[in-house]
Amino acid sequence: MTKTAFLFAGQGAQYLGMGKDLYDLYPIVKETIDKASQVLGYDLRQLIDQEENKLNQTRYTQPAILATSVAIYRLLVEKGYEADMVAGLSLGEYSALVASGALDFEAAIALVAKRGAYMEEAAPAGSGKMVAVLNTPVDVIEEVCKKASEFGVVTPANYNTPSQIVIGGEVVAVDRTVELLKEAGAKRILPLNVSGPFHTALLEPASQKLAEVLTEVQFNDFNYPLVGNTEAKIMEKDRIAELLTRQVKEPVRFYESIALMKEAGVTRFIEVGPGKVLSGFVKKIDRTADLANVEDQASLETLINN
Repeated sequence: MTKTAFLFAGQGAQYLGMGKDLYDLYPIVKETIDKASQVLGYDLRQLIDQEENKLNQTRYTQPAILATSVAIYRLLVEKGYEADMVAGLSLGEYSALVASGALDFEAAIALVAKRGAYMEEAAPAGSGKMVAVLNTPVDVIEEVCKKASEFGVVTPANYNTPSQIVIGGEVVAVDRTVELLKEAGAKRILPLNVSGPFHTALLEPASQKLAEVLTEVQFNDFNYPLVGNTEAKIMEKDRIAELLTRQVKEPVRFYESIALMKEAGVTRFIEVGPGKVLSGFVKKIDRTADLANVEDQASLETLINN
């Protein structure tokens, strides 16, 4: 019996026109995006299709990706696909919460619109940076971050795969870390095109504001297990608010989350929503994994025909 996990895309996966063909073809997709527009008070479809500057602004990016991902998830359910487990990368965790039944879609849309705004305010563009460090031992990266911390905040932010760790923090401290990593033999260090140093202590103000909003959110029981980013463990209902509060300012433990799913018997991963970033990570983590992604009509047909 093969077990399937749905994985939900995080920020950075957005692109102009994402989900448009599915929106035009399937009522369930259209209903979901239109409902999000009602909650947000602006035309989300138009923003995704025509306003690239806004689409790349955190406060708009987050609801846009969430709505697109949930719409595609609902379409998959309509087509008879079911998940045994779910997870999402950072923002994608909110899509996973909706898919698992723990969070209502409308509440999620309102919540991530606020989360995006808080994150944007806490870390205005240019206040920090993030870089991906490839093929360098994790302990070396952690050690170097500690060393460079005298120059300011710098810590691992995303443990994507054992050979790809993203670090983030204040510009001076990150630059110093990069110098030290090169001295330590790191060959490939890539700056990331993100608007702020997410999943670092610099997001503390956003975390505090989010904590306040989360006290008013009603969570439901999980229909199936969700592996959370912050601890790479199965999330419990009474800890959702705490973990989402921590998630903004603590590292994302993606490869440990995938390892947990594999231990639970998952062999098939379907990435739901824009892009193929997570499929790429899973491929590096486990070459034997059965991978698919659904972001448009072509990829949906590929999944159905395989």
